[in-house]
Amino acid sequence: MTTRRQHADIYVSSFGLAAVVSLALGAGPAHAAPLGEPHLTTAPRTAEEAARVTAVTAPTDDFTAPEPFEPRPAGAATLFGDDSESAFSQSSANMSEERDMDFILGNGFFKKFWVTAPSSTRSSDGLGPIYNARACQQCHINDGRGHPPEDAADEGVSMFLRLSIPADASDLSAETLSYLSAAPEPTYGLQLQDKSVAGIPTEGQMHITYTDLPVTLGDGTVVTLRQPDYSVVDLQSGPLHPDVQLSPRVAPQMIGLGLLEAIPEADILANADPDDADGDGISGRPNTVWSAEFGQFMLGRFGLKAGAATVREQSAMAFHADMGLSTSLLPEGWGECTAAQTACRAAPDGNSPEQGDLEAGDLVLDLVTFYGRNLAVPARRDISNPEVLRGKALFYDTGCTSCHTPKFVTHRLPDQPEQSFQLIWPYTDMLLHDMGPGLADNRPEWQATGQEWRTAPLWGIGLTGTVSGHTNLLHDGRARNLLEAILWHGGEAEAARETVRQMPSDDRDALIKYLESL
Repeated sequence: MTTRRQHADIYVSSFGLAAVVSLALGAGPAHAAPLGEPHLTTAPRTAEEAARVTAVTAPTDDFTAPEPFEPRPAGAATLFGDDSESAFSQSSANMSEERDMDFILGNGFFKKFWVTAPSSTRSSDGLGPIYNARACQQCHINDGRGHPPEDAADEGVSMFLRLSIPADASDLSAETLSYLSAAPEPTYGLQLQDKSVAGIPTEGQMHITYTDLPVTLGDGTVVTLRQPDYSVVDLQSGPLHPDVQLSPRVAPQMIGLGLLEAIPEADILANADPDDADGDGISGRPNTVWSAEFGQFMLGRFGLKAGAATVREQSAMAFHADMGLSTSLLPEGWGECTAAQTACRAAPDGNSPEQGDLEAGDLVLDLVTFYGRNLAVPARRDISNPEVLRGKALFYDTGCTSCHTPKFVTHRLPDQPEQSFQLIWPYTDMLLHDMGPGLADNRPEWQATGQEWRTAPLWGIGLTGTVSGHTNLLHDGRARNLLEAILWHGGEAEAARETVRQMPSDDRDALIKYLESL
């Protein structure tokens, strides 16, 4: 019988994702339930605290005035006084001056442009050989959302394609696949890299076409959605597998990640209803993912399908796949080059003694992680406006809070004071939901099906245009505004979408006004 160690070595030899090596010492797959929170050092809640949490997170039924603490979506970490394009780039408001220096240093690495190895600046080389961007900030514009390419001259830095094939079409064993997010495309791996260093071919280029899709609202207004179609052109290493699965991904906003990471797992799972036992048509369920850092399966929290357990692992994955940089979690200097890409594998890398024989050593990864955890959520705006309050009532009455859960209280965290025991208002349940065929990418990720997506947090959504310079929403930026995003909702959200579609225009306007205040 092939051991897990052998399966891991086979995969690393073929695709270069060393995270799987660590599974050799771990337990077998256990997808039925998450296995704890080793990424957090928590202090247990007292009975009194638990009662307070239950009371403060209970849904409101009074829409005549804002709720207590509602102006502070991130609790004491909330940023006040900045509604500018830098509103998503500030540190937690409750951060000490000493820890703020780590935030500044992390910001420097987040913005740094990496260069090809070898170079004279060894702490900045190792880019690629294939990559999507040279800096984190290129994708996360002002720490906000990316967007689809606007025209032929737009390089589409803030958007890429995930790749995979059906599990039953893969040569990898079922056991090996159980430790992977999806079955990799045999030649090009799990992500299409559209850029490369000199002398190394790119993998190919994403191509998008749009078809107009008119939707008639209840008052007769016609809204034209755009239905995207994706393909890959200019392939440089041979054809894609005939059953390739393509999933477009726009870089999401970065705010509040440390607070989402600090929500108690038990509180997230309490909202799961995979079999729709209450009959409300909503059946959110958790994603369970393999953690290379902790050698166990954990609750997925980050990424558009909740495919990463922690901010640190999400950061390492971005270094690896987006920029081709090695970290202690994914140490190959060639990034995501597969065994079929021999020139890519043979190219010089930037692994250096100064970085612990890596390109982005643990100091770099830890500082970027700290930065990502502590990007502050801006304060609410127009919170007492009567139209905003009416829109809030409609948001609740329509059933939007069935997935966009307004409130949580984070763990007590002795070593993370910025995230510790905060009442937060992210408007997400952190669970997977079937959003229907219209939004389907038809690509699985861990337990997520091809029609499931993690509920997107809504905090900060009203500042998207100011911060990112556009209002494109959803996983691939197809929606050009909030109303279009709502009209794309299907599956479990179809009833809520239809309620909004049939609303009188003044009610729709009030609902949008409320969302813009978040």
